[in-house]
Amino acid sequence: MSIRIVVAEDHAVVREGLRMFLGLDPEFEIVGEAQTGQDAIELARSLHPNVVLMDLLMPGVDGIKATAAIREAQPDVEVVALTSVLEDASVAGAIRAGAVGYLLKNASPDELRSAIRAAAQGQVRLSPEAAARLVREVRAPESPEALTKREIEVLRLVAAGRANKEIARELEVAEQTIKAHVSSILAKLGVQSRTQAALHAFRIGLVSSSEVALT
Repeated sequence: MSIRIVVAEDHAVVREGLRMFLGLDPEFEIVGEAQTGQDAIELARSLHPNVVLMDLLMPGVDGIKATAAIREAQPDVEVVALTSVLEDASVAGAIRAGAVGYLLKNASPDELRSAIRAAAQGQVRLSPEAAARLVREVRAPESPEALTKREIEVLRLVAAGRANKEIARELEVAEQTIKAHVSSILAKLGVQSRTQAALHAFRIGLVSSSEVALT
């Protein structure tokens, strides 16, 4: 089954390049193109893609607000920020809004393909530059509610970029059980996304820089 993608980008040349490049991979299907943030929200609602590639500098509703709206209305639609912007506030804003990935537009073709595939599985993929800024910017509460031993195991695997199905297989439990653990972890840490949880795990030393899922 192909990965259904909506490309949200206000520059026609960039959209055309992404359509041509991604169209070469039989695993990907471009189902829609958005020129504004509002277009992206409406296309995500009507087309139900697996992944939205979201430029952050969009006219009208910007990419961060569009990401938040998409994630709130359709939690099963994953968003990857694909942008030229590398500012602390933009990176943190996109992740807080629910983006599961953050790539710069100078990413390699392999990095982009990998990030799309990972996002379709709900896995975290961040450019190293974005991850470095997030470690400084994204903060969990100073005294989060204590995680159980099993939740710590799950958090470590989430930070390593594993999907729920993979974690369930490794820990030999039902996937639904892992989903419940992840929800509990996010609530205890006071964060809204797996990406924020992964960066918290890195910040407190639960995983090393070589283990956290980077592109």
